[in-house]
Amino acid sequence: MSPSQHSSPQPDPIAGPPADGDDAAPAALTARAPHVPADRLVAEMVPPPRFQGARFDTYIPDPKQPSQAEAVQVLSDFAESIDAGRAGSGKRRWFARKPAAPRGPRGVYLDGGYGVGKTHLLASLWHATPAPAERKAFGTFVELTNLVGALGFQQTVRTLGEHKLLCIDEFELDDPGDTVLVSTLLGKLVDAGVALAATSNTLPGKLGEGRFAAADFLREIQGLSAHFRPLRIDGEDYRHRGLPEAPAPYDDETVTRTAYRTPGASLDDFPSLLEHLSRVHPSRYGAMCDGIEAVCLTDVQAVPDQSTALRLVVLADRLYDREVPVLTSGKAFDELFSEEMLRGGYRKKYFRAISRLTALARDAGALVADGSR
Repeated sequence: MSPSQHSSPQPDPIAGPPADGDDAAPAALTARAPHVPADRLVAEMVPPPRFQGARFDTYIPDPKQPSQAEAVQVLSDFAESIDAGRAGSGKRRWFARKPAAPRGPRGVYLDGGYGVGKTHLLASLWHATPAPAERKAFGTFVELTNLVGALGFQQTVRTLGEHKLLCIDEFELDDPGDTVLVSTLLGKLVDAGVALAATSNTLPGKLGEGRFAAADFLREIQGLSAHFRPLRIDGEDYRHRGLPEAPAPYDDETVTRTAYRTPGASLDDFPSLLEHLSRVHPSRYGAMCDGIEAVCLTDVQAVPDQSTALRLVVLADRLYDREVPVLTSGKAFDELFSEEMLRGGYRKKYFRAISRLTALARDAGALVADGSR
């Protein structure tokens, strides 16, 4: 019998702890709507916890793929050149008619398939760049657009314009409006002397073709293309594998009992959590997860619409960055998104969310095993 087929009674998971337990009540994400100051939003633009230890010397190039070792060397040289290459030694020319033009390419684009270590290399570049953490920024494309939404365009330009390096992971090419917004922002930052580095997702219709995205990326950013040096990283592309097989969900009783027995766990009804996400700005989802060691969700259902789905993608990214296991009852994670969504323009986001939530669900199995001992 699978965990999802347990025939034991399923109490209301929010009603209280199991009868035989004296454990403290878990937290509820739905009770959290944190206010995040602008300076914290910027300060948190650093490599996520799973890449805090990423360094060039911890990246193991495949000896069959010489482009991987070459990428390490090129990025190491790029990191060393950033401080010397910044116009005016970091001082902005406020009274000049035109900003000083940066010398040579001020950006690199890591061009490779899934699973070749682009994020590891991007995080390694951030760590290797000779500048204090407050003068470097690392975030996904979604985090960058959320920052603009929270601060406003001009304030974002002023804030990031004082940085030496901006790393953008998973530059998304599936939303023309956001692509134009971020491209305009990057143009302002290049004028201010900020060095750039990016990876990107593929365009709609390209998922699973095992192709590189440099041409798409350079075309979409248009006037910025001259500032980027494409750096190809060859390696086996795992995208053809399709959706990962998600582990079977547990019953409500198991999820609830585990939440009460796991220090730092949260417990929420999934539909209520989705509704709550609509009332919290996505830039605050990370803060909403502060101090949470495990997320327990009952009654997981297919998401009802695209807006809800995109918010869930952001939450999945924040949980994955923090390596927070996710234990659930209801539907499996590979049933979250409709076939129409998985064929649409945002399907790469949904595939990523399923993959990440599935990994976190597998991690959560250890919580149940610990509680049964």
